[in-house]
Amino acid sequence: MRADVLVVGGGLGGVAAALAAARAGRSVILTEEFDWLGGQLTSQAVPPDEHSWIEQFGATASYRALRAGIRDYYRRHYPLTERSRGWTDLNPGAGWVSRLCHEPRVAVAVIEEMLAPYRGSGRLTVLQPYRPVAVATDGDRVVGVTVAHRDRDDRIEITAPYTLDATETGELLPLSGTEYVTGFESREQTGEPSAPAEAQPMNMQAVSVCFALDHVAGDHTIDRPAGYDFWRDYKPDFWGDRLLSWKSPHPRTLEIVERSFTPNPDDDPWAVNADQRVNPGDGNLWTFRRIAARRNFLDGTYASDITLVNWPMIDYFEAPVIDVPNAAWHLSKARELSYSVLYWLQTEAPRPDGGAGFPGLRLRGDVTGSADGLAQAPYIREARRIRAEYTVVEQDLSLAVRGEHGAVSYPDSVGVGMYRIDLHPSTGGDNYIDVGSCPFEIPLGALIPQRMENLLPAGKNIGTTHITNGSYRLHPVEWNVGEVAGLLADFCLARGESPRAVRNTPRLLADFSDRVTAAGVEPRWPRIAGY
Repeated sequence: MRADVLVVGGGLGGVAAALAAARAGRSVILTEEFDWLGGQLTSQAVPPDEHSWIEQFGATASYRALRAGIRDYYRRHYPLTERSRGWTDLNPGAGWVSRLCHEPRVAVAVIEEMLAPYRGSGRLTVLQPYRPVAVATDGDRVVGVTVAHRDRDDRIEITAPYTLDATETGELLPLSGTEYVTGFESREQTGEPSAPAEAQPMNMQAVSVCFALDHVAGDHTIDRPAGYDFWRDYKPDFWGDRLLSWKSPHPRTLEIVERSFTPNPDDDPWAVNADQRVNPGDGNLWTFRRIAARRNFLDGTYASDITLVNWPMIDYFEAPVIDVPNAAWHLSKARELSYSVLYWLQTEAPRPDGGAGFPGLRLRGDVTGSADGLAQAPYIREARRIRAEYTVVEQDLSLAVRGEHGAVSYPDSVGVGMYRIDLHPSTGGDNYIDVGSCPFEIPLGALIPQRMENLLPAGKNIGTTHITNGSYRLHPVEWNVGEVAGLLADFCLARGESPRAVRNTPRLLADFSDRVTAAGVEPRWPRIAGY
């Protein structure tokens, strides 16, 4: 098969890249290994992690269209109460982590709606479920990618002038011999205040296998997981208690805090203030990442709220799942941990009334679209990262370093983002690293590999460090990166120039910046303060 642009990986970055290139008139092939497009928003089942100003600014126009489409889908297809139907900033789940907590299948439907005209016209071909297994190169160029079907013996060789790596872990980088980094860089390499003295390439953030729950009458206890005894007794040195407990370190202070858990609290969805500046929202884990609040819907529609479990105790930080020979085994152990957390919740978790266990908790695999009840894919926080022309470092955006000056403003900015530098416990035994951030920009130089000419990152694999990945890995930034990668491939095809030339030639950079802005990408922030 052949196309103008090949996008490998159908997460948020891949979808945005394919959409941008197809809108520009390019033929596009998009591949994805899981059953749903959308990555962390859908197959990984993570409600959007967004900044406090997302309803006003700080995201691309197409990302706004995705968010608006999700709300409109609920209004068109769900029996909302009259009050909720008229709620401009409808939060279907009334979760505290985001102003738009929703069921992942809705995002899948909206993504398919956005791509539908390009699939119908033949401009976009989606190969699903396919994963990359080989890359052919000629010097500093990718000349072909081979993808294999997930479930049968079927391989397809694809050629394209531009190949975009939008996989969750940067799979094309080792396959193509592209130079990349994993884990912690050293303080000597980056000058970052939070970096260790020596580089730790195998020290990476935890992965998590999320799942959805409701709470209804009856006993819905799952079979006891094979490894339950290990996980029930497991006590990380820095945790303050067993991993399976209501206690864990506070990400910002590292103080050991105890969270509550009250299913179906019958709270008012409109009273939820999902603003991370004011409240991280994780006091009651039930409402933290709730994706369906039954009081948003007509009586009887939902027997229970639905909550999404992406909580501290499901973080698997025993070993990395990138560049290790037993990655599949560790991913299976991460799934075992999630099942063990569920079994603990159903049988042993302390209740407010002094009892133990919530047998009414019911696993909702129908909500996550999986036969085994968990999310289709693991939530990957940290990918392989290209060695880029420009690498974003902590001192570029740290609130403690930059203060009232704000984040570094890049002459080649192609987007914006905002999130605290939020690193979960890592495979090297590190606790949370959580650093205040300034609203930041996305430099084009972070999307340009130091050597490869026609391979572009389109997700979490851009030129960040282990530290700054903690800010650049979230939903709206991943989408922005992918969209710009798609626009850059189109621009280079139209001009007959390389991505490197676009960045380093003032005239071309000015023209591309105009193109990006015209597409609805915000290259600068208004004057606001960080948190």
